[in-house]
Amino acid sequence: MSSTTPRRAEISRATKETEISVSVDLDGSGKFDVSTGVGFFDHMLEQLSRHSLIDMTVRAKGDLHIDDHHTVEDVGIALGQAISRALGERRGICRYASLDLAMDETLTRAAIDVSGRPFLVWNVAFTSPKIGTFDTELVREFFQALSQNAGVTLHVKNHYGANSHHIAETCFKAVARVLRTAIEADPRQAGAIPSTKGTLKG
Repeated sequence: MSSTTPRRAEISRATKETEISVSVDLDGSGKFDVSTGVGFFDHMLEQLSRHSLIDMTVRAKGDLHIDDHHTVEDVGIALGQAISRALGERRGICRYASLDLAMDETLTRAAIDVSGRPFLVWNVAFTSPKIGTFDTELVREFFQALSQNAGVTLHVKNHYGANSHHIAETCFKAVARVLRTAIEADPRQAGAIPSTKGTLKG
């Protein structure tokens, strides 16, 4: 990975349920322009962008007259695909990161391996089924879609918390921070793929 090589990607995805367009710049400054029609989800995506320092534009039109599920999941798919495309061969990245993130009464841990092998371990329990009108179970659905399509192993564990908004927000912020660290250039890797296999494509 060269510091002069742009790590950017765009993805468009259309089904009978949703129309999604996503663009990312992995070496940005956390600028975001997000509109999905789901207010709380927009807020969480903004946190993901801001704390990962990934510039992110997301446009989504979905069948919200049914519920938010398809929109949230399909944004996760498209965003994961964009991140994977922008990473390319994943040369010179740090690859691994983990973090405990606190927010008021809540503490959540995230750990990531940008491995090319998608896997999600989710150990998060919410204290209520909804945050406003947003179903809390959709937080897992988003990260499942993201990890599968980005090709990352992701573990998320909420240690404790009382407020479902805080629990969700710490999940997004913790994942953002470990993603930021894991995809940054390792000055000692000099463009090498950080694997004895010689590939991080699965």
